[in-house]
Amino acid sequence: MALFPRGARLGRLFLTLAAAVGGGATLRSQPPARPFALEDVGVAELQRRMTAGATTSRALVEQYLARIAAVDRTGPALRSIIELNPDARSIADRMDAERKAGRVRGPLHGIPVVIKDNIATGDTMRTSAGSLALAEARAPRDAFIVARLRDAGAVLLGKTNLSEWANFRSTRSTSGWSARGGQTKNPYALDRNPSGSSSGTGAAIAASLAAIGVGTETDGSIVSPSNVNGLVGMKPTLGLVSRTGIVPIAHSQDTAGPMARSVADLAALLTVLAAPDPSDAVTITSARRQADYTQALDPNGLRGARIGIVRNRLFGSHAATDALANAAIEVLRKQGATIVDPANIPTLGQFDDSEFEVLLYEFKADIPTFFEWWGAGAPLHTLADLIAYNTAHAATELPHFGQELVLQANAKGPLTDAAYTQALAKNRRLAATEGIDAVMTEHRLDALVAPTGGPAWLIDLVNGDSGTATIPGPSTVTSVAGYPHITVPMGFDHGLPVGISFFGRAWSEATLITLAYAYEQATRHRRPPTFAATADLTR
Repeated sequence: MALFPRGARLGRLFLTLAAAVGGGATLRSQPPARPFALEDVGVAELQRRMTAGATTSRALVEQYLARIAAVDRTGPALRSIIELNPDARSIADRMDAERKAGRVRGPLHGIPVVIKDNIATGDTMRTSAGSLALAEARAPRDAFIVARLRDAGAVLLGKTNLSEWANFRSTRSTSGWSARGGQTKNPYALDRNPSGSSSGTGAAIAASLAAIGVGTETDGSIVSPSNVNGLVGMKPTLGLVSRTGIVPIAHSQDTAGPMARSVADLAALLTVLAAPDPSDAVTITSARRQADYTQALDPNGLRGARIGIVRNRLFGSHAATDALANAAIEVLRKQGATIVDPANIPTLGQFDDSEFEVLLYEFKADIPTFFEWWGAGAPLHTLADLIAYNTAHAATELPHFGQELVLQANAKGPLTDAAYTQALAKNRRLAATEGIDAVMTEHRLDALVAPTGGPAWLIDLVNGDSGTATIPGPSTVTSVAGYPHITVPMGFDHGLPVGISFFGRAWSEATLITLAYAYEQATRHRRPPTFAATADLTR
């Protein structure tokens, strides 16, 4: 469903715009974009303006579409939006009519939202995972979370580009590139990578192309693009959010989650996304976990909290990031938290290879299951079909990197193989029981903290992801454990944003949101991108 670039460290695995297809990043200096009235305006403020009659959902849609035309299709040409929804205006009109009649569905009523293009929509938009093999494919119905968004009154503005097949295709991939969408750029420095695989959602929300967005993660693909795009992003507990109708990688780790410019916006979106889905058995136990996460927004939420700092393997790879993290820890302390430093997770690094083994097995099994959900009109059915398509269309599908991971996955056996069952059991034991759970119990912690990752690296379609793409972060342990993880901006290095992570036990989303919100309100590091040609090397 979504992976961070695999690169040198195995454990970190990671519109339809005709001009974007196959597009590399041609860098030129961009003049400053015109001031945008909705830049960094949050969901609550948009709702207040609509309630007061100062604007309408239709007007918001028109403003965001103009913004997309100015900075995504032209100007900086971010290429973050892979397809616009032709029904967005009519949906907004219906929401405005409902509001006028006295019906407001909730906090997302009339709010424009973008979603990643591996999430199915039963409308005229395609569901392609960035692949030309699916470029004309229309899903027969909405993914469960899309139905939730529609029921909440959200306006689906469009779909976002991504690392093709959620970055589970090649050992040498470039994050943010797909054959259908081309290369997404980082709005803070146009020659820098937006990370992935939720690249388009990260760049689009950072650039205020919509109010809020949805990404997906298997290992790092919500929190990493949030980290390098100056966003708040959350990977929820496995089972809090449905996966039905989302192109998968691995059912033991896949989840969708919110990406936003503030913790408050993230909480509002997560409240809608989180719900039990009868078609996704892992979500059934989440019924008792349903909550209004906006109720967790406490600016004094750090007072009395016990927070552990995970220094082993997660510090020491990048001096500037470490310095920002240490400054963030002092803020936590000054805001009333008790800091346990270090509170190391001794099992880190011990399940990197077994995680990869599980992902290969599950990718082979889960792709056919997804296309069974799709039904008789499915454009593909198995990984073998995908391999054959890519091979036959190598000039457009494989111009920069191959499909080594798909080939490796296709060579695996069934999920009854001992190699798979043993690797899965090992992962859960080392990441959860002997990992996060053990250290939190030992130190009586409310949450763990570490830098999310380093600043964005240069786009490189020749060599693939490199540089700080390989800086270790906590996404692997939280993903393998199936536990929640939120990242919040903690500052800048050479004009490039970097985030701090709060993570913990299963179902601790409300606690993590409380802590992240208190930190955000105390620091307010988020600032909008300027679409600079390159990083500011003077700082």
